[in-house]
Amino acid sequence: MTYSKRISSNIELMGAYILAAFWVLPLLYAFWAAFHYSSDAIHFDILAPLTLDNFREAWSQAPFMRYGLNTFLLVSFILPLQLLISTLAAYAFVRFKFTGANVAFALVLVQLMITPEILIVQNYVTLSKLGLIDTITGMGLPYVASAFCIFLLRQTFKSIPKELEDAAQLEGCSTMGILWKVYVPLATPTFIAFSLVSVSHHWNNFLWPLIISNSVETRPLTVGLGIFAAPETGVDWSVMSAATLISVAPLLIAFLIFQKQFVQSFMQAGIK
Repeated sequence: MTYSKRISSNIELMGAYILAAFWVLPLLYAFWAAFHYSSDAIHFDILAPLTLDNFREAWSQAPFMRYGLNTFLLVSFILPLQLLISTLAAYAFVRFKFTGANVAFALVLVQLMITPEILIVQNYVTLSKLGLIDTITGMGLPYVASAFCIFLLRQTFKSIPKELEDAAQLEGCSTMGILWKVYVPLATPTFIAFSLVSVSHHWNNFLWPLIISNSVETRPLTVGLGIFAAPETGVDWSVMSAATLISVAPLLIAFLIFQKQFVQSFMQAGIK
């Protein structure tokens, strides 16, 4: 490696560290404030006493257990349907030749260019007519067909050698059998990578759940946290930080435990 390339590499590495520091600073402050009294939250005194009172107060002031259950039900409703619908659609685009296939796929790609916020009003009107306002089903229904997942799986399925499909046909596999026994197992890294993105997105989604949920029985963590932090109730940053950690804890713990698997899934999906 030449001297100039080494300098360039060091600059890029330094820039990455700086960006990482800016990204992690709010989380570090949340940790600090959550475990300290309000009077010590902004002083950063290493000897300041630690406390768990902020977590107890946050837990007692809002039904975070119910919010967490609602979020889990929402994610559990959206993800399986996304994977099922996208798998079938991607397989159809790759396996079958039909009139208008390119046009249909182009329409799928167009969906990637349309932000969900543009369709909020129409989606609300549609779900109101279906009687699904303030329900987990109504909250998740607009997301069950994912253009990104269809595109990702189509590209993965196209990279699978045709010889494997021919071999499966010789063994007597049906069309659907080839999908479930050949395509799906080989696309596992892509499924995992998309699942991580989907779960993270819908766990943190705020605007649409805020509009469609009106009760504690359907309100997810993000909306519950927003209501908990309403300025008119008075903001205690230590308690607020504790509530934030309660909300992000499941995803954070999952990432810390399965960090290696996460990275490997994204790398293998990217290679394909």
